[in-house]
Amino acid sequence: MARIAGVNIPTHKQVQIALSYIHGIGRDTAVKICEATDIEGTRRVNELSDAEVLKVREYIDANLMVEGDLRRDTQMNIKRLMDLGCYRGLRHRRKLPVRGQRTHTNARTRKGPARAIAGKKK
Repeated sequence: MARIAGVNIPTHKQVQIALSYIHGIGRDTAVKICEATDIEGTRRVNELSDAEVLKVREYIDANLMVEGDLRRDTQMNIKRLMDLGCYRGLRHRRKLPVRGQRTHTNARTRKGPARAIAGKKK
């Protein structure tokens, strides 16, 4: 089993698909990684030699921010917005939609399950 960026990537899948299991690498980035390391993207992970896996691992470490570093960076950006007190930061702090969606109805994913209001029934 190949381990890249702290993630065990599936061995029976194609390289392009398997690389997308790493947080921060999508299909397009996976294709670019394959081109940069001269690995055919349609090959299976279990067909790769140790040298090729090492080449992919080194390319990702050198050029991309993935997994823990990316998650930490995202959380720090959100925390920065909240500390600034800007509109987006306030929306994050109140756990409401940040990008202008309506909240009168919908927004249940962000707001959680509906709560009954006492005295509302008529």
